[in-house]
Amino acid sequence: MYFDGSCPLCRREIAMYRRLPEATAIAWVDVSAGKGLGGALSCAAAMARFHVRDPQGRLFSGAAAFSRMWRVFPGWRWLGYVSAWPPMSWVFELAYRLFLPLRPSLQKWVRQWSGEGRL
Repeated sequence: MYFDGSCPLCRREIAMYRRLPEATAIAWVDVSAGKGLGGALSCAAAMARFHVRDPQGRLFSGAAAFSRMWRVFPGWRWLGYVSAWPPMSWVFELAYRLFLPLRPSLQKWVRQWSGEGRL
């Protein structure tokens, strides 16, 4: 799982998943460190969208990546299958694309709310 560790929203969400027992079998890669990407995934692409590489080496991005990740966790598995089924997959991807432009403002708000960035 490739995530933006510099993003307070991403860190909180990934922390929630990492507390699940199945998370120990997953390689969590903080792309903000700029290391461990490999393959066709650039740091810029990884910072722009959420990515998951499955055990077969296939790379998924955006809502499809969330769908793949959710299927790993028993309590979330149902959402992973629902979100992979067309037309729901299109709805989830549209929602993800609508969220992306809002992400910088939300990051700023979370940083202010949580006290991050204060000296």
